[in-house]
Amino acid sequence: MRVLFLESDPMWIYGLPNGFCDAGHFVMVSGPLTEDSIVDILSSFQPELIITMGHTTEHTKEKQKMIREYVTCTNIPNVYWATEDPGYTLNFSLPLIQTIEPDFVFTICPSRVDFYRKENIPSAHLDFGYHSSVHSPSEVHEKYKVSIAIVANGYPMLYEKRPDHYRFKALRSLLSPFLEENIRIDFWGRYWDQMEQILGKKIPDEWIHGFIPYTEANKVYSSADIVLGVQNHDTQLTQRTYEVLGSGGFLLTNDTSEIRRLFSPGQDLIVSNSSEETIDLVRYYLSHPEERMKVKKAGMESVKKYSYEQRANYIIETLIGASILSSSTKNNGAGKLIHYVDTLKENYEVYVIQSNDTLWSISRKFGVSIDEIKKLNRLNSDIIEVNHFLKIKKK
Repeated sequence: MRVLFLESDPMWIYGLPNGFCDAGHFVMVSGPLTEDSIVDILSSFQPELIITMGHTTEHTKEKQKMIREYVTCTNIPNVYWATEDPGYTLNFSLPLIQTIEPDFVFTICPSRVDFYRKENIPSAHLDFGYHSSVHSPSEVHEKYKVSIAIVANGYPMLYEKRPDHYRFKALRSLLSPFLEENIRIDFWGRYWDQMEQILGKKIPDEWIHGFIPYTEANKVYSSADIVLGVQNHDTQLTQRTYEVLGSGGFLLTNDTSEIRRLFSPGQDLIVSNSSEETIDLVRYYLSHPEERMKVKKAGMESVKKYSYEQRANYIIETLIGASILSSSTKNNGAGKLIHYVDTLKENYEVYVIQSNDTLWSISRKFGVSIDEIKKLNRLNSDIIEVNHFLKIKKK
């Protein structure tokens, strides 16, 4: 089956798309969406299933309308995966669904399934997973070889709106005791310099490393002695839970009902119910490396059943059950994944738009007129976006 993912964000293009590829399907990742690209992709790739997911730069109101205009009329099965539920169901997921009109909605939040069904939106639960192409054990990297690490964002802006959110209780349970006792944690991610009000103490600047590329995070998970993993809800797991375990990391996370349903605390990972327990667990396992290794190996084995290949097969089974896909839907044998931009490069000189670029500067750089570039890319204005790609001229 030919499966098209309308996405460009690194957080999403390496997981589920590769899962469909592993399951034997022919997959294309669109990259940044434009009117020109979506028309060309639908015509040339001729997908049999189209998937949109998450909340990224590909989900502006303009692009949502574009998806509805060009996808809905094709009668190709169109699926949306709501990965921001339940927190952003009403102000993001539902408005997007009402705009792009998918045939089926998967949600990471079990309780939202009935919510969508009451809105006459066919729905099912689909949890996160992991893919070994980006989350598998790596060699130990010296720059990430630390005692305690966390890869996450602080989200102080969420705290302003929802100070009672489960995430902040979870953060305090895992992080505050170390700050109080001045035990170093190495932080990767955004906004940690703005968390004093939430955690009760300022995080020292030298502990904060800032943004880390999605494809680099497994090196932290593989290199750190202990990885702290913050949960957002008692009944849902974060995607990083699966990714840390898939990368061979030793995970210490919050003790939630969903963690206990899917994993075995003390065997696959370690859980804490309080600040005091967090400190005690860290001190114990830092001084018992052989026990850490046993837990890491068990976690890597246990998480295998939650791969994105398994998620892809579940999606297909669910859509067949909903009569959206035919029961004769089959894989192609050996799967294949391609990116739309790579198909363009076979016939065109392609340029990725950089910060401060204008059509005028690009036209001068390549000796091609602005009108030629606009015509080749079906541009109706001179507005261009960073990281989008332009066809410059035929080879």
